[in-house]
Amino acid sequence: MTWREISTIDEWNAVLAKSAERGQVILKHSTTCPVSTNALGEYEAYLKAAPNPDADYTLVKVIESRPVSNQIAEDLNVKHESPQIIYIKDKAKYWSATHWAVTKAHMTAVLD
Repeated sequence: MTWREISTIDEWNAVLAKSAERGQVILKHSTTCPVSTNALGEYEAYLKAAPNPDADYTLVKVIESRPVSNQIAEDLNVKHESPQIIYIKDKAKYWSATHWAVTKAHMTAVLD
C-alpha cells in the first residue's frame, strides 16, 4: 500500500469528508528535518508490511503546503507539529503522535 500526497485545501477537504466513511491517516512531514525523515521511513515501513486496509494514507509536506498543514491543525483542533501523524475518523482526530513517537510499532498498535 502507498500514500498519496495532498497539497491543496480542496484535497484536504476531500480527505476530511471521506473520514466519515473510512479512516484517514495523515503524515505531516518536513522535508528539511531529520526527525521527520525518520518518521517518513517508519510510515513507509508500516505501509510495506500489513497496514490497516480500512484506511487511506496521505502525506502533507508542511513547508511546501503550509496552508494545508495549517488548515489541518485548525479543522482538527490539533497543535501543529512536524513530524506528526494523525488518524482521523468521523471528521475528527482519533489519535495522533509526533516526533520520535511516529514509529511502525506505534502505528501498528493503534491502527491495527
